[in-house]
Amino acid sequence: MQLKDVSVLVTGGGSGLGAATARAMAAKGAKVAVIDMNKEGAEAVAKEIKGLALVGDVSEEAPVKAAIEKAEAAHGIIRVLVNCAGIGNAGKTVGKNGAYPLADYTRVIKVNLIGSFNCIRLVAERMQTAPPIGEERGVCINTASVAAYDGQIGQAAYSSSKGGIVGMTLPVARDLASLNIRVMTIAPGLFLTPLLKGLPEEAQISLGKQVPHPARLGDPSEYASLAVHIVENPMLNGEVIRLDGAIRMAPR
Repeated sequence: MQLKDVSVLVTGGGSGLGAATARAMAAKGAKVAVIDMNKEGAEAVAKEIKGLALVGDVSEEAPVKAAIEKAEAAHGIIRVLVNCAGIGNAGKTVGKNGAYPLADYTRVIKVNLIGSFNCIRLVAERMQTAPPIGEERGVCINTASVAAYDGQIGQAAYSSSKGGIVGMTLPVARDLASLNIRVMTIAPGLFLTPLLKGLPEEAQISLGKQVPHPARLGDPSEYASLAVHIVENPMLNGEVIRLDGAIRMAPR
């Protein structure tokens, strides 16, 4: 599918990987809507790319439905969904202060995993009503993490959420195949997102040196480039692509 004049929704589009993806797809001529909990971030990115800013919690049905309706009213039925919205929360299963709080674990699962599935199911419901563009009606791209495979100490919640995204990729792709909708997942390694940008430069360089090649942190534009290629390559379906410079995370 070519992106020119196609309606795109990027969750977590107010910063990091989502913002880079919104910019890359807009540069290809797509009509992009970004949804984020950060209103200022969403509005800044939307203004930059002449797109649409939306605010909402991806893990809740009502705000996602409302966002889809607004995006559709402005740009037409969504043909590309990129799920970049996510949160992290570090803590050992049992630590100095006792057992890891169940509410914290639940929140990470709800936003990262349930939020991704929530957006796919609601967007795909609308995609199926659109006429095919060539061989397909739409493409859904999820964001997992190398933590899905190499979860470190303190990453039980985050790794669980990303492992769930990996696990649902193939069955959801199979569910939607008859509707001519593809589903893919990208599993990034160490990328220079807002979380890592908050670290001192020395710490960023040290983390980057853990990557075999290239020995640096990934740039969000490199994630965005892969997301664009996934949309444009119709044979990519039901698979998880590690985008990590060959890193395999150590326990800590």
